[in-house]
Amino acid sequence: MSFKTIKTRTLEVGYYDHGSPAGWPVLLYHGFPYDVHVYDEVVPKLLSNNARVIVPYLRGFGPTRFLSSQTMRSGQQAALGSDVIELMDALNIEKAILGGFDWGGMSCCVAATLWPERVAGLVSYASYDIADISASQIPNEPALECSFWYQHLFQQDRGEKCLAENRRSLCRMLWEQWSPTFSFTEDFYHRTAESFDNPDFVDVVIHAYRFCFGNAKGDPGLQKLEDVLATKPKITVPTVALDGLRDPLKRGGTASHRGQFGDRFERREVDVGHAFPMEAPDEFADAILTVHGWLAE
Repeated sequence: MSFKTIKTRTLEVGYYDHGSPAGWPVLLYHGFPYDVHVYDEVVPKLLSNNARVIVPYLRGFGPTRFLSSQTMRSGQQAALGSDVIELMDALNIEKAILGGFDWGGMSCCVAATLWPERVAGLVSYASYDIADISASQIPNEPALECSFWYQHLFQQDRGEKCLAENRRSLCRMLWEQWSPTFSFTEDFYHRTAESFDNPDFVDVVIHAYRFCFGNAKGDPGLQKLEDVLATKPKITVPTVALDGLRDPLKRGGTASHRGQFGDRFERREVDVGHAFPMEAPDEFADAILTVHGWLAE
């Protein structure tokens, strides 16, 4: 394992590079409020099966930095998906299996949708995790809206200030609420929470949730990609979708998403919460290995 940085079109991305450069490539993307350490227990099983595993820090997290002060600190889905492809370009990886959850799942779904020729296969927590901006004003049932309290808070200036001043305690609360049966150590949480000290963390997070609610404009340079995503195009690459039965953000699971995928598709349920790769690392790794096995047939 080695920590590296590399420049893409818009970012200097910090990432961990595990395994031999000759291994079959896998990129694993974390979500909010997590970082690369969520995959600590996933990586070894993949390495034992000859994978090369790249685990990057998302924009706004950890050591990843914007190259220009003029670049919009966007957290919109087209930006996240573009970051995946730009990193692959910088690493000279033509095609890879992608895996992710939360923002990372969205990143991978967007990449698989817009650039299927670059994505060998996909492991996606919560299935078709692409935001439907047009439906952002349609309310959910009250219990789900209650679980989304942080999203509502972030629509207000006081929410932005709350995140800026209390990022560690707020994010810890989300971990506890979203993974109700999972116990994490103080050391592990604090090691992850260091990534929230990124100077762009608050701006990227706030923009991400305001954009999803239709309360912030996106990067004009990404509008054409957002227009394509708004048509809800299918994901055609081989996919294993994962659901956590105890995830309060995904009540009832995502079986209804089946129509958004191609023929090679499988959905698995595990009795865990939202942070699937942290709570069920073996099952997450197994999903990656399943996709790899399909490709080898």
